[in-house]
Amino acid sequence: MKNEIQQLLAEKYSIEDAVIRHVEVCGEQLSRRFSAQDEIREYNQYKVLSALQKNRIADMHFGWTTGYGYDDAGREATERVYAEIFGTEAALVRPTIVNGTHALAITLMGLLRPGDELIYCSGGPYDTLEEVIGIRGRGKGSLADYGVTYRQVELKADGSIDLDSVAAAIGPSTRMVCVQRSTGYSWRKALTIPQIAEWASFVHKEHPDIICMVDNCYGEFTDIREPSEVGADVIAGSLIKNPGGGLALSGGYVCGREDLIEKISYRMTCPGIGAECGLTFGQTRAMLQGLFLAPSVVNSAVKGALLCGQAYSALGYGVCPEPETVRSDIIQAVRLESGEAVVAFCEGIQAAAPVDSFVRPEPWAMPGYEDPVVMAAGAFVQGSSIELSADGPMREPFIVYFQGGLTYEHSKLGVMNSLNRLYRKGLLKGRGLCV
Repeated sequence: MKNEIQQLLAEKYSIEDAVIRHVEVCGEQLSRRFSAQDEIREYNQYKVLSALQKNRIADMHFGWTTGYGYDDAGREATERVYAEIFGTEAALVRPTIVNGTHALAITLMGLLRPGDELIYCSGGPYDTLEEVIGIRGRGKGSLADYGVTYRQVELKADGSIDLDSVAAAIGPSTRMVCVQRSTGYSWRKALTIPQIAEWASFVHKEHPDIICMVDNCYGEFTDIREPSEVGADVIAGSLIKNPGGGLALSGGYVCGREDLIEKISYRMTCPGIGAECGLTFGQTRAMLQGLFLAPSVVNSAVKGALLCGQAYSALGYGVCPEPETVRSDIIQAVRLESGEAVVAFCEGIQAAAPVDSFVRPEPWAMPGYEDPVVMAAGAFVQGSSIELSADGPMREPFIVYFQGGLTYEHSKLGVMNSLNRLYRKGLLKGRGLCV
């Protein structure tokens, strides 16, 4: 059968035999890692199923409501399921939260008040949050515009949280400390659950009133526990990343302590209404079915990221994390060292897509980003980064970020296609394929 697959890849996708063999060898080298990931998938599958059963999900939860959305049984059930899975008292899960940045913004703006201080303990936040905080682009209603101050603590050289520096940074006006679990557009490993647990315990021991918040984007179901189960007071993320399982059409979630979720709900809608209103537009079926599939989908994406790291590391490229590193998000960073190579990589990913495969990605000034970004995202749900995608800012040292794949086979095809594009453009010269 392998010969037939190789022949199909050559005929349908014009992938060079040397590239196919290289990726096959790299996949075989990861069998032990794949087995460990399968155990995480199995645990999380049972965990999600139990939450759906405990909350007695029924066909009636998939119906529509209109108007204000009062007594939307599907919405209320979905939020109970999320609270159960993430081990929290309450949750907000809404298709009207437009993305992860929006979920994080309502969390920050719902909990912080003029005179409060926000500290990021994992270095700078993701690019799109800079304008929310007011690091740049002031005058648009950022936290800084409303008198919330900000500082950040850099990670240690080994990528761990610098707890001593966190302790030194915390002052009398500090209201919230945050970490970003995923790498974002940075060259570091994702923060692991044990690291987040240590950080939250450290902060709460000395400052029990300070809120510990985790940006959980890209990290859900990559471990058997979530940050909210090991001490984080509130977490937030996007439904078109891991927890939507590729089926959620839009949305975001926030899970945490009940008192915090109530305050955040007033920012999500308005004071006095909070979580009581808000249509789900008939999306609860897709949201819950996607959640049910999410452990398997995330497993496929993690395996694809491992394969990408192994394939490019074997060619001498810098990769982060390295193939043997414990994963805590679905992102694989590859340092390609030139803008031409980043664009070629993204062209290969786009050409492997089921949607818009004929489109050629080009760098552009994407809203919310400081530098032009090239993005490959031929997805059934626009912008869904749990589907096969790749992107990167056009700045030195020219790092591309690979993520997603609803199936491992699709993610694997993306790895082959990206390498094939570099190979055919002569950008792999001097780098020996495993043939």
